[in-house]
Parts: sequence; structure tokens; C-alpha cells
Amino acid sequence: MAGATLLALLDDITSALDDIATMTKVATRKTAGVLGDDLALNAQQVSGVVADRELPIVWAVAKGSLVNKAFLVPAALTLSAFAPWAVLPLLVAGGLYLCYEGAEKLVHSLRARRASPADHHAEARTRADTAETDAVALERTRIRGAIRTDFILSAEIIVITLGTVASAPFSTRVGVLVTVALAMTVFVYGLVAGIVKLDDAGLALMKRTGQGAWRRTQRAVGRRIVGAAPSLMRTLSVVGTAAMFLVGGGILLHAYHPLDEAVAASAVAIGDLAVVGPVLRLALPSLAGAALGLLAGLLVVAVHAGWQRYRPAVIPRMSGADTAPDRRP
Repeated sequence: MAGATLLALLDDITSALDDIATMTKVATRKTAGVLGDDLALNAQQVSGVVADRELPIVWAVAKGSLVNKAFLVPAALTLSAFAPWAVLPLLVAGGLYLCYEGAEKLVHSLRARRASPADHHAEARTRADTAETDAVALERTRIRGAIRTDFILSAEIIVITLGTVASAPFSTRVGVLVTVALAMTVFVYGLVAGIVKLDDAGLALMKRTGQGAWRRTQRAVGRRIVGAAPSLMRTLSVVGTAAMFLVGGGILLHAYHPLDEAVAASAVAIGDLAVVGPVLRLALPSLAGAALGLLAGLLVVAVHAGWQRYRPAVIPRMSGADTAPDRRP
């Protein structure tokens, strides 16, 4: 009897693990797009950082990501059970934040390009004069910004995963969410660490000595890697900014069902075009989300800039600073 009970228990455990593995694969496929955006955004955070600080920054952000997911997994399970209506507003707020971050980076880049050579020279001198002080502050700012961005992307991954396993037993939901959260963190930050150390790997290959064909090949590969690393990081920076609009705009698009349905109908209609139809049908939802994300981000940047200009005039009045009687003789 005891042996039969043990076998039944083991059978139940095996069945549950099979269910978790199957649903984890489905959830991973559905979150693959967000995973790619997460990779690009986090690799962007360490571009331009001193080489010996790259891995510590990646590790700090990875630890922050684990803390994010340790909060998000129980929160998602709780919200789905007691307040499912709160999931969508929170996602929309996160989407707006991503759009704002992307638009702010875009506006800053455009302003930097329009600046005169004298402005660039003055800015470079300022950076050089305060390099030691700013290095620590810049690193902390980047880590905090990366963890905030990771929180939003992780929230979307968790919510998508939760939707995949919504009808599953509670234990299966917990197992899938925890598995996806840990696997995504290890994969993303392991790959980011590999990307940011590409140039070091190239330098190591370039330093190989010897005259054999294999050694010469290694040195040639090292030179190619070192030459390509800056371009790769610049590309990841651009892709990371674009990913903010894609993810944030996608969240906003899916949240407003009439617009989402209109885009889906347009994609179906445009899919009938010869040659380019299938490609446009697949690309239209992403392009529409990116366009909506750009517009929303620029709007939030404009509102924030207006508030920054308006606040110094409002706060003294609210505090009564300019209504105090004049006691001067």
C-alpha cells in the first residue's frame, strides 16, 4: 500500500513537471519579442563604460532584476486572484514610462547633434573636469535606470506568462512563473555579459603568439571582433531605444481595443497585396505600436518639460513665499 502511494505521488509530480515544462515552452515563445527588447536595452546600459566596470554593472542589474521578479511573481498571482482589473492600468503606466524614456533619449540625441562645436568642446571639458566624481554617479544612475526598465519589461513578461497559464492549477502557475522568471534573467544577463566582453575576447585573440595558420587565424578573428565591437554596441543602443517604442507602444495599442482591432483589420486587408503583402501584414502591428509609442513618448516629454518650467513659479506661490509681507524699511 505504501509503495503504491509513493508511486502515485511520483506519478503526480512527474505529470505536474511535464505540465510546467510544456507551458513554460509556450510562454517562452510568446515572450520572445519582449526578451529581445530586454536584451537590447540592457546591453545599451553598459555602452561607453570603463571596461573593468562592465561586468559589475551587469551583475548589479541582474541582482536588481531578480529582486524585481521576486516582487512581480507574487504580485501577479495576487492581482490575478483578487484584483485582475488592476493589471491593465499598471501595464499602461509602464508602457508610458518606456515611451517617455525612449523619447527622452531621442530628444537628447537630436539636441546633441544640433549643438555647435563650441558647445561640444565645453561639454567635453566639463566631463573631463568632473570625470572622477561623475563616474560613480553615472554608474549608479545607469544601474537604477536599467533596473527600472527591467521592472517594466519583466512585468510584461510575467503578465504574458500569467495569461498563458491562467486556467492551469495554482501550483502549475507558480512553477511556470518562477521557471520563466529565472530562465529569462539568466539568459538575458548571461548574454549581455558576453556581448559587453566581446572586445576583451578580441584583444586576447590578437595577443596570441605564434606563426602557425591557426594562430594567424586567431589574431585575424580577434582584429575583426575588436573592429566590430563598437559598431555592435552602437547598434544595440539604437535597437534598445527603438525597443522602448515597440514595447511601450505595443502595450498602449493592445490596451485600447478599438485601435488594436483597426490595426489588425488593416493588416489583414494589406496582406492581400502581391509580394509585399505578407511582410506588411506581419510588420504593420509592430510599426503601428512603434508610431504610437513615439507619439506618446514625445507627448509625455513635452508635458514633463512644461511642468519643469512651470514648477519653479508654482511652488513658491503654494508655499506662500511670495505672499509674505515686505518688512523692509
